[in-house]
Amino acid sequence: MTISIENEYRETLDLPYEEIIERVVNAALDQEGCPYECEVNVLLTDDGAIEEMNREFREIQKSTDVLSFPMIDYVKAADFEGFDDRGELFNPETGELLLGDIVVSMDHVKAQAREYGHSEKRELAFLVAHSMLHLLGYDHMEEDERILMEEKQETILQSCGYVREENESAGSTV
Repeated sequence: MTISIENEYRETLDLPYEEIIERVVNAALDQEGCPYECEVNVLLTDDGAIEEMNREFREIQKSTDVLSFPMIDYVKAADFEGFDDRGELFNPETGELLLGDIVVSMDHVKAQAREYGHSEKRELAFLVAHSMLHLLGYDHMEEDERILMEEKQETILQSCGYVREENESAGSTV
């Protein structure tokens, strides 16, 4: 398993972001029954950089919390059948399945943690879980898809222990 994490965020992060990302990525793959070792790239950045990417790749002129760049077009989400015959899906050097890239705005992580009254750890975990589901072929364009993704996200977060606590204070990093 290769999880490449690049931190280009301009501020010091007071949370174990590498541990959070690795736990959530692995939990998502376990939950969806991925039979392969995988490669995932994660970039932590700020609102300015993610706004630029959002404009370039989605033609939307505003920042966002997370962007997902899946490398695989699934027939059905998280259906890995027939992948063994598709060598282009795998890194030729490592043999790992190339899932794609995740870009997270740490400015949004901080702001949304305050807004929703939970920790930055949980917000980062939530965004990575959400993005991992996109890399695995899930979407939320239709109501039934949105409900399914929300259920899967919550299961991933609970399996990692990143749950909302009744006594969590806004902006805490616990």
